[in-house]
Amino acid sequence: MTVLSAIPSPTQGVWELGPLPIRAYALCIIAGIVAAVLITERRWVARGGAPGEVLDIAVWAVPFGIIGGRLYHVISSPRPYFGEGGDPVRALAIWEGGLGIWGAIALGGVGAWIACRRRGIPLPAFADAVAPGLLVAQAIGRLGNWFNNELYGRATDLPWALTIHDWTGTEAVIGPDGQPLVLGTFHPTFLYELLWNLAAALVVIWADRRFRLSHGRAFALYVALYCVGRLWIELLRSDPAETIAGIRINVYTCVVVGLLAVAHLVWQRGRPREVITRGRDGADTGQDRGDRADAAPAVAPGAVETRDGEDAGEDGRPRHPGP
Repeated sequence: MTVLSAIPSPTQGVWELGPLPIRAYALCIIAGIVAAVLITERRWVARGGAPGEVLDIAVWAVPFGIIGGRLYHVISSPRPYFGEGGDPVRALAIWEGGLGIWGAIALGGVGAWIACRRRGIPLPAFADAVAPGLLVAQAIGRLGNWFNNELYGRATDLPWALTIHDWTGTEAVIGPDGQPLVLGTFHPTFLYELLWNLAAALVVIWADRRFRLSHGRAFALYVALYCVGRLWIELLRSDPAETIAGIRINVYTCVVVGLLAVAHLVWQRGRPREVITRGRDGADTGQDRGDRADAAPAVAPGAVETRDGEDAGEDGRPRHPGP
């Protein structure tokens, strides 16, 4: 069958600006982080958190997440670094691409926990606020894989197939005719995951508004949805990866982590949303609505409680939750 059309891939992933290399992969990661911080800031303030706290937590979580993502990538795909002909030093070359989301979330969570503990913020409440932003960040980050001509699936001649070039690590290999060498057309798994993540972000935002998710349930829903998508996408991928019984390690990770996320959703079902309030020492504390029947409802600093249960600003206008 003749390919009717195909998604083109860039032939260059790095641009030299004097002595400074500008890498598309790094720009996509940075753009994703910025988007996640902006989305989370809006959601966190809507929950009663103080402006600027999200950035304070990101200062801890982002470096931890990058290190964790790289560690997971190297552990799950060690051959380019420690296999025959591999270069161990390249394991440190994060700018070349290769960040495993599982390690990024795990170690990034440690960084967030440290920052939340220092500020007296309940980590589950912050995790619920950050969940959709993480999905958007992951979607934007997948564009970096497109620039690097990597993480594609099996060969296909579908109309939306992705053209992949023979790659030097920074740009396409040029053939004798002066044109970039094309390896073929493949499933655009980067695009599948990008679209899945954006759809999952919308589902999390909808479910959070509809069911007032709390105590880590919005974050657990994010994890569960991501695992479902990543599972079928992972089965399409053809790039080298470590396997157990012929099955990629990431497949096992999706199943185990996804089931744990569903278990958390069930375990925490029915709990009312905590409201972030200011203690006497100025620290944030999480308090459940309904924890004490005789307790006055907690509201955000400088706010009053409206009849429908939403927080209102000092001018009395309701403050609707952000995305």
